[in-house]
Amino acid sequence: MAFLPVEEQITYIKKGLAELIREADLRERLKLGRPLRVKAGFDPTAPDLHLGHTVLLRKMKHFQDLGHTVIFMIGDMTGLIGDPTGRNTMRPAMTREQLDANAETYKTQVFKVLDPEKTELRFNSQWLEGMKFEEVIRLCSRYTVARILERDDFAKRYKEGTPISVHEILYPLAQGYDSVALECDVELGGTDQKFNLLVGRELQRDYGQLPQIVGTVPLLEGLDGVEKMSKSKGNYVGITESPEEMFKKLMSISDAMMFRYYELLTDKSMAEINALKSEHPKKAKMDLAKSIITDFHSKEAGERAAEEWTRVVGAGEVPSDIETVTVPAEPIRADKLLVKCGLAESGSEAMRKIKAGALEIDGVRVNDVPTVQFPGEYILRYGKKWKRVIS
Repeated sequence: MAFLPVEEQITYIKKGLAELIREADLRERLKLGRPLRVKAGFDPTAPDLHLGHTVLLRKMKHFQDLGHTVIFMIGDMTGLIGDPTGRNTMRPAMTREQLDANAETYKTQVFKVLDPEKTELRFNSQWLEGMKFEEVIRLCSRYTVARILERDDFAKRYKEGTPISVHEILYPLAQGYDSVALECDVELGGTDQKFNLLVGRELQRDYGQLPQIVGTVPLLEGLDGVEKMSKSKGNYVGITESPEEMFKKLMSISDAMMFRYYELLTDKSMAEINALKSEHPKKAKMDLAKSIITDFHSKEAGERAAEEWTRVVGAGEVPSDIETVTVPAEPIRADKLLVKCGLAESGSEAMRKIKAGALEIDGVRVNDVPTVQFPGEYILRYGKKWKRVIS
Protein backbone atom coordinates (compact mmCIF):
# COMPACT_ATOMS: atom_id res chain seq x y z
CA MET A 1 0.00 0.00 0.00
CA ALA A 2 1.03 3.64 -0.46
CA PHE A 3 1.90 5.48 2.75
CA LEU A 4 1.56 9.19 3.47
CA PRO A 5 4.81 11.18 3.26
CA VAL A 6 7.00 10.58 6.31
CA GLU A 7 6.64 14.11 7.72
CA GLU A 8 2.84 13.93 7.51
CA GLN A 9 2.91 10.61 9.36
CA ILE A 10 5.20 12.06 12.03
CA THR A 11 2.85 15.01 12.59
CA TYR A 12 -0.20 12.75 12.95
CA ILE A 13 1.60 10.32 15.25
CA LYS A 14 2.91 13.08 17.54
CA LYS A 15 -0.56 14.57 18.10
CA GLY A 16 -1.47 13.88 21.72
CA LEU A 17 1.80 12.11 22.59
CA ALA A 18 3.54 13.14 25.80
CA GLU A 19 6.96 11.93 24.63
CA LEU A 20 8.50 10.23 21.59
CA ILE A 21 11.80 8.32 21.99
CA ARG A 22 13.42 8.79 19.50
CA GLU A 23 11.79 10.83 16.74
CA ALA A 24 14.85 10.40 14.51
CA ASP A 25 14.55 6.60 14.85
CA LEU A 26 10.89 6.73 13.92
CA ARG A 27 11.63 8.86 10.87
CA GLU A 28 14.23 6.35 9.66
CA ARG A 29 11.91 3.40 10.31
CA LEU A 30 9.09 5.05 8.36
CA LYS A 31 11.43 5.59 5.42
CA LEU A 32 11.64 1.80 5.04
CA GLY A 33 8.21 1.98 3.42
CA ARG A 34 6.74 -1.06 5.21
CA PRO A 35 4.00 -1.36 7.83
CA LEU A 36 5.50 -0.86 11.28
CA ARG A 37 4.63 -3.31 14.09
CA VAL A 38 3.07 -1.21 16.85
CA LYS A 39 2.33 -2.81 20.21
CA ALA A 40 0.57 -1.81 23.41
CA GLY A 41 0.04 -4.20 26.28
CA PHE A 42 -2.90 -4.37 28.67
CA ASP A 43 -2.89 -6.57 31.77
CA PRO A 44 -6.44 -7.90 32.37
CA THR A 45 -6.56 -6.94 36.04
CA ALA A 46 -10.14 -5.61 35.87
CA PRO A 47 -13.09 -6.77 33.74
CA ASP A 48 -13.88 -3.46 32.07
CA LEU A 49 -11.93 -0.85 30.18
CA HIS A 50 -12.56 2.82 30.98
CA LEU A 51 -11.99 6.11 29.18
CA GLY A 52 -8.46 6.32 30.59
CA HIS A 53 -7.53 3.21 28.58
CA THR A 54 -8.97 4.67 25.40
CA VAL A 55 -6.38 7.47 25.27
CA LEU A 56 -3.86 4.77 24.37
CA LEU A 57 -6.32 2.91 22.13
CA ARG A 58 -6.96 6.09 20.13
CA LYS A 59 -3.24 6.53 19.50
CA MET A 60 -3.09 2.90 18.33
CA LYS A 61 -5.97 3.71 15.97
CA HIS A 62 -3.92 6.59 14.54
CA PHE A 63 -1.21 4.11 13.52
CA GLN A 64 -3.91 1.93 11.93
CA ASP A 65 -5.19 4.96 10.00
CA LEU A 66 -1.67 5.33 8.57
CA GLY A 67 -1.56 1.70 7.41
CA HIS A 68 0.61 0.19 10.16
CA THR A 69 0.08 -3.11 12.01
CA VAL A 70 -1.29 -2.71 15.52
CA ILE A 71 -0.82 -5.43 18.14
CA PHE A 72 -3.22 -5.39 21.09
CA MET A 73 -1.36 -7.57 23.56
CA ILE A 74 -3.17 -8.98 26.57
CA GLY A 75 -0.70 -9.59 29.40
CA ASP A 76 -2.18 -12.76 30.80
CA MET A 77 1.26 -13.80 32.13
CA THR A 78 2.47 -10.38 33.32
CA GLY A 79 -0.95 -10.02 34.94
CA LEU A 80 0.00 -12.90 37.25
CA ILE A 81 2.85 -10.71 38.53
CA GLY A 82 0.92 -7.45 38.65
CA ASP A 83 2.50 -4.25 37.34
CA PRO A 84 4.36 -2.59 40.25
CA THR A 85 4.33 0.80 38.49
CA GLY A 86 3.15 3.51 40.86
CA ARG A 87 2.63 1.06 43.71
CA ASN A 88 3.95 1.65 47.22
CA THR A 89 3.08 -1.90 48.24
CA MET A 90 3.06 -5.28 46.54
CA ARG A 91 -0.03 -5.81 44.35
CA PRO A 92 -2.27 -8.70 45.46
CA ALA A 93 -1.90 -11.70 43.16
CA MET A 94 -4.75 -12.58 40.78
CA THR A 95 -5.75 -16.07 39.80
CA ARG A 96 -5.49 -17.44 36.29
CA GLU A 97 -9.30 -17.79 36.25
CA GLN A 98 -9.81 -14.10 37.08
CA LEU A 99 -7.32 -13.00 34.40
CA ASP A 100 -8.86 -15.25 31.74
CA ALA A 101 -12.37 -13.99 32.50
CA ASN A 102 -11.24 -10.35 32.31
CA ALA A 103 -9.30 -11.01 29.10
CA GLU A 104 -12.47 -12.26 27.42
CA THR A 105 -14.18 -8.92 28.05
CA TYR A 106 -11.21 -7.03 26.57
CA LYS A 107 -11.50 -8.90 23.28
CA THR A 108 -14.81 -7.22 22.47
CA GLN A 109 -14.31 -3.86 24.17
CA VAL A 110 -11.13 -2.84 22.31
CA PHE A 111 -12.87 -3.08 18.96
CA LYS A 112 -15.10 -0.19 19.91
CA VAL A 113 -11.98 1.85 19.01
CA LEU A 114 -9.68 -0.36 16.94
CA ASP A 115 -10.42 -1.85 13.54
CA PRO A 116 -10.58 -5.64 14.09
CA GLU A 117 -9.46 -6.29 10.52
CA LYS A 118 -6.21 -4.39 11.14
CA THR A 119 -5.46 -5.62 14.67
CA GLU A 120 -3.33 -8.51 15.87
CA LEU A 121 -4.70 -9.84 19.17
CA ARG A 122 -1.93 -11.60 21.11
CA PHE A 123 -1.44 -13.04 24.61
CA ASN A 124 2.03 -12.98 26.16
CA SER A 125 1.48 -16.46 27.57
CA GLN A 126 2.18 -17.61 24.00
CA TRP A 127 5.93 -17.07 24.58
CA LEU A 128 6.36 -16.53 28.34
CA GLU A 129 4.47 -19.57 29.61
CA GLY A 130 6.72 -22.05 27.79
CA MET A 131 10.04 -20.49 28.78
CA LYS A 132 12.45 -22.90 30.45
CA PHE A 133 14.10 -21.94 33.71
CA GLU A 134 17.42 -21.66 31.86
CA GLU A 135 15.86 -19.12 29.49
CA VAL A 136 14.50 -17.08 32.40
CA ILE A 137 17.98 -17.01 33.95
CA ARG A 138 19.48 -15.80 30.67
CA LEU A 139 16.83 -13.10 30.40
CA CYS A 140 17.56 -11.93 33.95
CA SER A 141 21.31 -11.81 33.19
CA ARG A 142 20.69 -9.04 30.66
CA TYR A 143 19.69 -6.47 33.28
CA THR A 144 21.19 -5.44 36.63
CA VAL A 145 19.48 -4.99 39.98
CA ALA A 146 20.96 -1.48 40.15
CA ARG A 147 19.19 -0.53 36.92
CA ILE A 148 15.89 -2.00 38.12
CA LEU A 149 16.16 -0.04 41.38
CA GLU A 150 16.44 3.20 39.39
CA ARG A 151 12.66 3.01 38.99
CA ASP A 152 11.09 5.68 41.20
CA ASP A 153 8.60 3.32 42.83
CA PHE A 154 11.20 0.64 43.58
CA ALA A 155 13.73 3.22 44.82
CA LYS A 156 11.14 4.74 47.14
CA ARG A 157 10.08 1.38 48.54
CA TYR A 158 13.70 0.28 49.00
CA LYS A 159 14.58 3.50 50.83
CA GLU A 160 11.53 3.17 53.10
CA GLY A 161 12.24 -0.48 53.82
CA THR A 162 9.01 -1.60 52.15
CA PRO A 163 9.38 -5.16 50.81
CA ILE A 164 10.03 -5.65 47.10
CA SER A 165 9.37 -9.19 45.94
CA VAL A 166 11.66 -10.81 43.38
CA HIS A 167 8.71 -11.53 41.07
CA GLU A 168 7.98 -7.77 40.88
CA ILE A 169 11.52 -7.17 39.61
CA LEU A 170 10.77 -9.64 36.82
CA TYR A 171 7.85 -7.52 35.56
CA PRO A 172 9.78 -4.99 33.41
CA LEU A 173 11.93 -7.81 32.02
CA ALA A 174 8.85 -9.81 31.03
CA GLN A 175 7.24 -6.77 29.43
CA GLY A 176 10.48 -5.96 27.64
CA TYR A 177 10.74 -9.52 26.34
CA ASP A 178 7.25 -9.15 24.84
CA SER A 179 8.76 -6.61 22.43
CA VAL A 180 11.52 -9.07 21.52
CA ALA A 181 9.03 -11.89 20.89
CA LEU A 182 6.81 -9.67 18.74
CA GLU A 183 9.71 -7.89 16.99
CA CYS A 184 8.08 -4.53 17.65
CA ASP A 185 9.01 -1.33 15.86
CA VAL A 186 7.02 0.84 18.26
CA GLU A 187 5.64 0.34 21.75
CA LEU A 188 3.03 2.67 23.22
CA GLY A 189 2.07 3.18 26.86
CA GLY A 190 1.13 5.71 29.49
CA THR A 191 3.73 8.12 30.85
CA ASP A 192 3.96 5.97 33.98
CA GLN A 193 5.19 3.08 31.79
CA LYS A 194 8.26 4.86 30.45
CA PHE A 195 10.77 2.75 32.40
CA ASN A 196 9.20 -0.53 31.28
CA LEU A 197 9.04 0.61 27.66
CA LEU A 198 12.70 1.57 27.68
CA VAL A 199 13.64 -1.84 29.09
CA GLY A 200 12.06 -3.35 25.97
CA ARG A 201 14.15 -1.04 23.80
CA GLU A 202 17.36 -2.20 25.52
CA LEU A 203 16.47 -5.89 25.46
CA GLN A 204 15.77 -5.75 21.74
CA ARG A 205 19.23 -4.30 21.17
CA ASP A 206 20.72 -7.13 23.27
CA TYR A 207 18.84 -9.70 21.19
CA GLY A 208 20.14 -8.23 17.93
CA GLN A 209 16.97 -6.38 16.93
CA LEU A 210 16.50 -2.73 16.06
CA PRO A 211 15.45 -1.01 19.32
CA GLN A 212 11.78 -0.05 19.37
CA ILE A 213 10.57 3.52 19.27
CA VAL A 214 8.76 4.46 22.50
CA GLY A 215 5.67 6.66 22.53
CA THR A 216 3.98 7.69 25.77
CA VAL A 217 0.50 9.15 26.12
CA PRO A 218 -0.71 11.34 29.00
CA LEU A 219 -2.59 9.74 31.87
CA LEU A 220 -6.22 10.82 31.91
CA GLU A 221 -7.36 12.30 35.20
CA GLY A 222 -10.55 10.83 36.62
CA LEU A 223 -13.82 12.58 37.38
CA ASP A 224 -12.28 14.15 40.48
CA GLY A 225 -9.77 15.97 38.28
CA VAL A 226 -6.87 14.91 40.52
CA GLU A 227 -6.15 11.18 40.56
CA LYS A 228 -5.50 9.06 37.48
CA MET A 229 -8.75 7.51 36.23
CA SER A 230 -9.09 4.15 37.96
CA LYS A 231 -11.90 1.78 38.75
CA SER A 232 -10.42 1.16 42.20
CA LYS A 233 -10.66 4.90 42.95
CA GLY A 234 -14.25 5.13 41.71
CA ASN A 235 -13.43 8.13 39.48
CA TYR A 236 -13.89 6.36 36.16
CA VAL A 237 -16.27 6.22 33.20
CA GLY A 238 -16.52 2.66 31.86
CA ILE A 239 -16.89 2.26 28.11
CA THR A 240 -19.55 -0.45 28.60
CA GLU A 241 -21.65 1.63 31.00
CA SER A 242 -25.09 2.76 29.89
CA PRO A 243 -25.26 6.00 27.88
CA GLU A 244 -27.27 7.61 30.68
CA GLU A 245 -24.66 6.71 33.32
CA MET A 246 -21.81 7.89 31.10
CA PHE A 247 -23.59 11.18 30.42
CA LYS A 248 -24.29 11.83 34.09
CA LYS A 249 -20.67 11.15 35.04
CA LEU A 250 -19.22 13.30 32.26
CA MET A 251 -21.44 16.24 33.19
CA SER A 252 -19.90 16.14 36.69
CA ILE A 253 -16.35 17.03 35.57
CA SER A 254 -15.06 20.56 36.06
CA ASP A 255 -15.03 23.05 33.21
CA ALA A 256 -11.21 23.02 33.11
CA MET A 257 -11.10 19.21 33.00
CA MET A 258 -13.64 19.23 30.17
CA PHE A 259 -11.06 20.71 27.78
CA ARG A 260 -8.50 18.11 28.86
CA TYR A 261 -11.04 15.42 27.95
CA TYR A 262 -11.67 17.10 24.60
CA GLU A 263 -7.92 16.96 23.89
CA LEU A 264 -7.40 13.31 24.85
CA LEU A 265 -10.76 11.72 24.00
CA THR A 266 -11.76 13.38 20.71
CA ASP A 267 -10.15 14.08 17.36
CA LYS A 268 -10.71 17.83 17.60
CA SER A 269 -7.66 19.99 16.92
CA MET A 270 -6.32 22.31 19.60
CA ALA A 271 -7.59 25.29 17.55
CA GLU A 272 -11.11 23.82 17.61
CA ILE A 273 -10.84 23.10 21.33
CA ASN A 274 -9.66 26.63 22.10
CA ALA A 275 -12.61 28.00 20.11
CA LEU A 276 -14.98 26.05 22.38
CA LYS A 277 -13.80 28.12 25.35
CA SER A 278 -15.94 31.00 24.14
CA GLU A 279 -19.10 28.84 24.27
CA HIS A 280 -21.28 28.34 27.33
CA PRO A 281 -19.49 25.61 29.34
CA LYS A 282 -22.65 23.56 29.82
CA LYS A 283 -23.26 23.32 26.06
CA ALA A 284 -19.63 22.42 25.41
CA LYS A 285 -19.76 19.76 28.13
CA MET A 286 -22.99 18.28 26.78
CA ASP A 287 -21.46 18.15 23.29
CA LEU A 288 -18.41 16.36 24.74
CA ALA A 289 -20.58 13.80 26.54
CA LYS A 290 -22.62 13.15 23.38
CA SER A 291 -19.44 12.76 21.31
CA ILE A 292 -17.95 10.19 23.69
CA ILE A 293 -21.20 8.24 23.94
CA THR A 294 -21.44 8.23 20.13
CA ASP A 295 -18.00 6.59 20.00
CA PHE A 296 -19.00 3.71 22.28
CA HIS A 297 -22.75 3.40 21.66
CA SER A 298 -24.34 5.50 18.91
CA LYS A 299 -25.24 9.07 18.01
CA GLU A 300 -28.88 8.32 18.85
CA ALA A 301 -27.86 7.00 22.28
CA GLY A 302 -25.95 10.21 22.95
CA GLU A 303 -28.96 12.36 22.04
CA ARG A 304 -31.29 10.26 24.21
CA ALA A 305 -28.90 10.45 27.17
CA ALA A 306 -28.74 14.25 26.83
CA GLU A 307 -32.52 14.47 26.76
CA GLU A 308 -32.83 12.22 29.80
CA TRP A 309 -30.25 14.19 31.76
CA THR A 310 -32.01 17.46 30.91
CA ARG A 311 -35.37 15.99 31.90
CA VAL A 312 -34.11 14.72 35.26
CA VAL A 313 -32.16 17.88 36.11
CA GLY A 314 -35.08 20.13 35.20
CA ALA A 315 -37.95 17.90 36.30
CA GLY A 316 -39.77 20.43 38.40
CA GLU A 317 -37.09 20.55 41.09
CA VAL A 318 -36.19 24.19 40.60
CA PRO A 319 -38.52 26.44 42.67
CA SER A 320 -40.86 28.61 40.62
CA ASP A 321 -39.98 31.65 42.75
CA ILE A 322 -36.21 31.23 42.40
CA GLU A 323 -34.36 34.54 42.78
CA THR A 324 -32.18 35.74 39.90
CA VAL A 325 -28.84 37.41 40.64
CA THR A 326 -26.80 39.31 38.05
CA VAL A 327 -23.01 39.21 38.25
CA PRO A 328 -20.21 40.75 36.15
CA ALA A 329 -19.35 38.91 32.92
CA GLU A 330 -16.05 37.42 34.11
CA PRO A 331 -14.88 34.07 35.53
CA ILE A 332 -15.29 33.68 39.28
CA ARG A 333 -14.43 30.94 41.73
CA ALA A 334 -17.44 29.06 43.06
CA ASP A 335 -16.79 29.89 46.73
CA LYS A 336 -16.66 33.63 45.94
CA LEU A 337 -19.75 33.33 43.75
CA LEU A 338 -21.74 31.82 46.64
CA VAL A 339 -20.81 34.77 48.87
CA LYS A 340 -21.65 37.28 46.13
CA CYS A 341 -25.07 35.63 45.66
CA GLY A 342 -25.81 35.64 49.37
CA LEU A 343 -25.85 31.85 49.59
CA ALA A 344 -22.88 31.69 51.98
CA GLU A 345 -21.73 34.05 54.70
CA SER A 346 -18.01 33.64 54.05
CA GLY A 347 -15.58 32.15 51.58
CA SER A 348 -14.23 29.70 54.16
CA GLU A 349 -17.74 28.41 54.90
CA ALA A 350 -18.45 28.07 51.17
CA MET A 351 -15.12 26.30 50.55
CA ARG A 352 -15.78 23.80 53.34
CA LYS A 353 -19.33 22.99 52.25
CA ILE A 354 -18.43 22.72 48.56
CA LYS A 355 -15.82 20.10 49.41
CA ALA A 356 -18.48 18.30 51.48
CA GLY A 357 -20.72 18.12 48.39
CA ALA A 358 -23.26 20.81 49.31
CA LEU A 359 -23.15 22.63 45.94
CA GLU A 360 -24.84 21.68 42.68
CA ILE A 361 -24.36 23.70 39.49
CA ASP A 362 -26.96 23.04 36.80
CA GLY A 363 -27.95 19.83 38.58
CA VAL A 364 -24.41 18.46 38.88
CA ARG A 365 -22.82 18.12 42.30
CA VAL A 366 -19.26 19.49 42.50
CA ASN A 367 -16.70 18.38 45.07
CA ASP A 368 -13.87 20.70 44.13
CA VAL A 369 -13.94 24.51 43.93
CA PRO A 370 -14.37 25.18 40.21
CA THR A 371 -14.11 28.48 38.43
CA VAL A 372 -17.52 29.34 36.96
CA GLN A 373 -17.28 30.86 33.50
CA PHE A 374 -19.30 33.99 32.73
CA PRO A 375 -21.01 35.33 30.63
CA GLY A 376 -23.66 32.69 30.97
CA GLU A 377 -26.56 31.45 33.09
CA TYR A 378 -26.41 28.88 35.89
CA ILE A 379 -28.76 27.36 38.45
CA LEU A 380 -27.07 27.02 41.84
CA ARG A 381 -28.35 24.77 44.60
CA TYR A 382 -26.55 25.17 47.92
CA GLY A 383 -28.11 22.90 50.50
CA LYS A 384 -31.78 23.93 50.43
CA LYS A 385 -31.09 27.34 48.89
CA TRP A 386 -31.46 28.13 45.17
CA LYS A 387 -30.29 30.98 42.94
CA ARG A 388 -30.31 31.65 39.21
CA VAL A 389 -27.13 33.50 38.29
CA ILE A 390 -26.77 35.37 35.00
CA SER A 391 -24.39 37.91 33.50
